[in-house]
Amino acid sequence: MSALRLEAVELEPSSTAQAAVVWMHGLGADGHDFESLVPELQLPPSLAVRFVFPHAPVRPVTINGGHRMRAWYDVAGFDRRAAQDERGIRESAEAIGALVKRERERGIAASRILVAGFSQGGAMALFTALRWPERLGAILALSTYLPLADTLRDELHPANAGVPIFMAHGQLDAVLPQSLGEASRDALLVLGCTVDWHSYPMPHSVCLEEIADLRRFLLSVL
Repeated sequence: MSALRLEAVELEPSSTAQAAVVWMHGLGADGHDFESLVPELQLPPSLAVRFVFPHAPVRPVTINGGHRMRAWYDVAGFDRRAAQDERGIRESAEAIGALVKRERERGIAASRILVAGFSQGGAMALFTALRWPERLGAILALSTYLPLADTLRDELHPANAGVPIFMAHGQLDAVLPQSLGEASRDALLVLGCTVDWHSYPMPHSVCLEEIADLRRFLLSVL
């Protein structure tokens, strides 16, 4: 098990949980960042979904002048040629995997566990879930990209090669340009992955139309 032990914000359903969403925040945020999204999704109580929002560890981030902040891994730059923090990515993936295992131990079937994230958290959702050895319910990847893309062909687990993936990006995103998201989408499609792609006239954020589309997607997979 990873040396990283992630604390998390947990929102329990009104009845015994029958599904779970493990949702990672973006760079510099924390597990509370998407807590307010849950009521906006207006999921029926009968789905009994537990939301788990882990806090990333605090670490220095190169692109932000080495300042320490919550981050799933270090970022040297968003240029496709920039070096990637493979060690940090893999350590965080192992820690996120421990949360997925915890949901299994709490009685949630793997097919009822979704892995989600925004920005850097979305990158972790893609990295972790596509390599997971049990078929998961879905991946939600918002305003993000595919990290260590060159390794996925060899590491994509057959159990999740066809897992439904909801990808969304803002056309006005000045942090992670939509072209990064589109290139990641295309790389996934080449590998035969199932991608439900959405694009919105928004910056690096979440919009109401996206929340409505997320709700429809969640209802379809749950």
